[in-house]
Amino acid sequence: MNNDKLVIFDTTLRDGEQSPGASMTKDEKVRIAKALERMRVDVIEAGFPIASQGDFESVEAVAKTIKDSTVCGLARALDKDINRAGEALKHAKSARIHTFIATSPIHMEKKLRMQPDEVVEQAVKAVKLARSFTDNVEFSPEDAGRSEPDFLCRIIEAVIDAGATTINIPDTVGYNIPYQFGQLIKNLLERIPNSDKAIFSVHCHNDLGLAVGNSLAAVINGARQVECTINGLGERAGNASLEEIVMAVRTRQDFFPCDTTLDTTQIVPCSRLVAGITGFPVQPNKAIVGANAFAHESGIHQDGVLKSRETYEIMRAQDVGWSANRIVLGKHSGRNAFKTRLQELNIEFNSEHDLNAAFSRFKDLADKKHEVYDEDLQALVADSNWSIENEHYKLVSLHVCSETGETPNAKLVLGIDGKEVKAASDGSGPVDAAFRAIESVVNSETSLQLYSVNNITSGTDAQGEVTVRLEKAGRIVNGQGADTDIVIASANAYINALNKLMLSEKREHPQHGDV
Repeated sequence: MNNDKLVIFDTTLRDGEQSPGASMTKDEKVRIAKALERMRVDVIEAGFPIASQGDFESVEAVAKTIKDSTVCGLARALDKDINRAGEALKHAKSARIHTFIATSPIHMEKKLRMQPDEVVEQAVKAVKLARSFTDNVEFSPEDAGRSEPDFLCRIIEAVIDAGATTINIPDTVGYNIPYQFGQLIKNLLERIPNSDKAIFSVHCHNDLGLAVGNSLAAVINGARQVECTINGLGERAGNASLEEIVMAVRTRQDFFPCDTTLDTTQIVPCSRLVAGITGFPVQPNKAIVGANAFAHESGIHQDGVLKSRETYEIMRAQDVGWSANRIVLGKHSGRNAFKTRLQELNIEFNSEHDLNAAFSRFKDLADKKHEVYDEDLQALVADSNWSIENEHYKLVSLHVCSETGETPNAKLVLGIDGKEVKAASDGSGPVDAAFRAIESVVNSETSLQLYSVNNITSGTDAQGEVTVRLEKAGRIVNGQGADTDIVIASANAYINALNKLMLSEKREHPQHGDV
């Protein structure tokens, strides 16, 4: 194996989707997978095929589409899981099955209710079955960070003998500390007789904010694959952030004995795509991909950067996909200029009808906003794609009255499966009034968990991007809307969430086993 190569295993489509409200459609998963392929990610974990028919179809679709990255499916150490994963991946040019079973005392006793010998036997059996579908098999001892080292050595040696080519050590609950986790990887590599027959990997959760630190400590101590997600997306506090892992290793080549082969200029576009599809906006001060990541306000910092960029910047913004050379479109821009710019942003359409619908929305936006930037286009296309595919509710018109000393009032026309219904309501503010008017018609019985507003670009004519999170009977969805009018954006975000909720009720939600 090449010890100078750090394999990047992206699990945005699997573990990232387990973030409450981050559920994606099949087409959205394919769009993200294509972006990851452009970035030259080595392995794309596309989902958990046994979880639901929708998950199976998503993994199958990604496997049929992706040619330059390995496509991976997750499976518990059960025959039915592995057979289902093998079926979903049969069209992949390069396929991997990732199977796992818990190995910590508390998991074996409380969850599996199995003895250690039984766990080893089942793990070996699972790896052998997976090998009947592909010679690229990964094994994870779930909750390895709290497992007994002697037992870890025993089970890992056994699964390598059975044919596992990658051994992933997960810190499933984000419990480890970097020095401790690095030593665990070092000890496993030294103690397991056949450790040289497999690539050792890590999958770290961020419950204590240490996922990236733990992952990098593991790399220093011999791990040569890191499992991570775009924007650190993932359940609970998230996963190790792909962009931070990649750029830490790339920037500190004086320290790390390996490097990735990723095209880092695709990081920011991919980050924006994932944020737009999932409805999880990136915080401004997020490393690498946050809006302020390369901003300098301090006079001393500004002076230093102007004299020599290296004084306060350890990376070039262009190297991760930030660019000041953006083409600005306006109301006089034609269809060809619009289409060309979207192609440059790696935005594709399934049909000419979809392109025309997006162009129509662009012209409407250009009438309201003098200059339309790349960020505006990405938000516009995200809205267009969802509306075309899954529109049960649609905002036809909205009138809001809000003035000093008067109770705000909203009147709207809502389209429901093509039929128009009128509604009106007062509220504590214009947004509250609009939401109440919508609810007076749909009676969704949902609970509003989150309402947030971010400006897409600068200026008073900027589009506002609104995220709404709704919960109903344990199901959580995020909706997004963008418009120069923040109240309209809010209403669209609420309706978008309602549409997603209806779609999610038709399929099993992918909240499943973790590694």
